[in-house]
Amino acid sequence: MLWEPVEAQDALRDRFGFDDLVGVSEWLTAALRDGWAIAAGEVRRVVLSDQNAIAWVTTDRGELVVKWSRAEALFPVLEATTAVLGTLGAQGLPVAAPLPAVDGRVRVVRAGPLGRLSLTVLPELTGEWLDVTDQAAVRDAGACLARLHEALADCSDDRLPRGARTSASATGIRHWLADEGHRLPADVAQRLDELLTDLPELEDRPQPVHQDYRAANLLVRDSRVVGVLDLDEVGVGHRVHDLAHACVYLATRFTDWGPTPASAQQQLRAGYESVRPLGGAERRWWDVLVLWQGLRAFPSATPAT
Repeated sequence: MLWEPVEAQDALRDRFGFDDLVGVSEWLTAALRDGWAIAAGEVRRVVLSDQNAIAWVTTDRGELVVKWSRAEALFPVLEATTAVLGTLGAQGLPVAAPLPAVDGRVRVVRAGPLGRLSLTVLPELTGEWLDVTDQAAVRDAGACLARLHEALADCSDDRLPRGARTSASATGIRHWLADEGHRLPADVAQRLDELLTDLPELEDRPQPVHQDYRAANLLVRDSRVVGVLDLDEVGVGHRVHDLAHACVYLATRFTDWGPTPASAQQQLRAGYESVRPLGGAERRWWDVLVLWQGLRAFPSATPAT
């Protein structure tokens, strides 16, 4: 299990209908053969997360990662995010671009033991998880996010959802403060209220953004980002919202959650602005978003401002 405190064998059977890894291997072998003309060997590992699964497979085309989902309502969204992944890969971004199936599709829906499953096949990327104490790596991660935003601006797709994490309004934050402010230290609540006063409208148009840019989704080698993972969460929002969300959650890895050090937040923003400086309205929003998202994520901690 990626993060859930449940028995993996039970989840594999109850959610996907596979009794064991042998069943997974047989199904994947057929899916790769029929859909991609790939000969599969060993299924080295399977990880489950909610309604999704990831398998690492040795094949005649090298080490691959196969991702599948049983969330049928999200199949169109997954098709869109996987297409985005292909576009980013074609532009040279450090992502695992999907391998097209024999019919050219980057996602294929195939019957599983308990229902339809949507699959995509990716090359395996290698590296170490981002260490937020490595300031050079964090700065490079910021620059990488800015380049990612630039490329994502050209990836509009009506199937992509409005990003819940990257589309907060000043009014919405004020409503949150009215509901939750009594739980905060008085000076912190007052500071957020002051920052919200006369907050300008953002000038940029909402666009596709990552929404889950953090250590668990960033692979690094020699303090350089070599892999940006998990673009299944891509949604439409403002870039500064995505950057602030990344700063707050950057240090989190799977079940290891904790506040991101202020020094890492500063380095991530510096790296980002080395490629794409924030505008005046974005700088005002930055202070609001980092404080607000930090309070929501880690209510017992005092976020850097």
